[in-house]
Amino acid sequence: MSLVEALAGPVGKAAVALLGSRLTVGGVTVRLTEVEAYSGTGEDPASHAHRGRTPRNAIMFGPAGYAYVYFTYGMHYCMNVVTGTEGTASAVLLRAGEVVDGLETARARRPAARSDAELARGPARLCSALGIERDFYGTYLLDGLLTEPTTPPGDISAGPRVGVTGAHDIPWRFWLTGDPTVSDYRRHVSRPRKGPAA
Repeated sequence: MSLVEALAGPVGKAAVALLGSRLTVGGVTVRLTEVEAYSGTGEDPASHAHRGRTPRNAIMFGPAGYAYVYFTYGMHYCMNVVTGTEGTASAVLLRAGEVVDGLETARARRPAARSDAELARGPARLCSALGIERDFYGTYLLDGLLTEPTTPPGDISAGPRVGVTGAHDIPWRFWLTGDPTVSDYRRHVSRPRKGPAA
């Protein structure tokens, strides 16, 4: 099955198909090593589209193959690949990758990285290494930016998604088993709300 066909299918299968694929942006190429699947309206409390279409998430409603970029925590960009059929929201968060081309450019963008394995480990770091920001939202990826794996990706593991407050036990995080660029698993822990001052 081609990547185009896989992205048009169910989000879990699309996520697995992205592993080992290469994404080239801003003079850097990463081989995707970790992803997370997010379903659509009313089906997945962790999804940005869970409560319906908004100006922010509109691209998630398809068609497949476009970039959904968002700003988080007031400081980081993250990127998803839109999947599924047009009109039904779903997307795959790109969590980590191995820089396979443009290493010096990635290092310049991520000077705090202690090793090359850390350059694109984590969704915000991946976007930083690639130079992805808000203006990349809505970019079509299947005309050469995102390409199929050149070799089979190897063993694939699955487990719960990282840092989500809803549906955190759904095993929709997929990664290349044993790859050093895969991010550490951290389950979201809700912090107690502070009451009014006495």
